[in-house]
Amino acid sequence: MVEYLGLLFEFLFLGIGVYLYLFARGLLKAGNPELQKRAEAFRQANGWWLRLLALAIVAIMVLNIYLHLRQLFSGS
Repeated sequence: MVEYLGLLFEFLFLGIGVYLYLFARGLLKAGNPELQKRAEAFRQANGWWLRLLALAIVAIMVLNIYLHLRQLFSGS
């Protein structure tokens, strides 16, 4: 049971990484125009490192999920 809970959290962090990457690329839009302006200003100031951080999170989580699934299905 705990193994599956850990896997769920890994998928959650993978989703956060994908969301951050989409935000850093400007592919997510806010419904509120004022909020959209603030998000665009933040993206302009911090987009480069935010994109790198998101890609690192995604890469680490994909590797963790792969290793976790391999461990679960190995029978040990």
